[in-house]
Amino acid sequence: MDSVNWGLIMPLLILQALLAIIGLISLAKVEHTRGPKWLWLIILIFGNLLGSIVYFTVGRKDI
Repeated sequence: MDSVNWGLIMPLLILQALLAIIGLISLAKVEHTRGPKWLWLIILIFGNLLGSIVYFTVGRKDI
């Protein structure tokens, strides 16, 4: 079995965690989103990197 090359994986894991944390903070601060907040919470938590990107591009509502 090959060993995992953490030098390639770690930056993606850090990016994923940062985007999720920033997305959760943003979701807590904003009053209105496109769709229910509880759904965006689930997408941010379980959607990994793609869930955070979708929230920032689609979920946030411009006032």
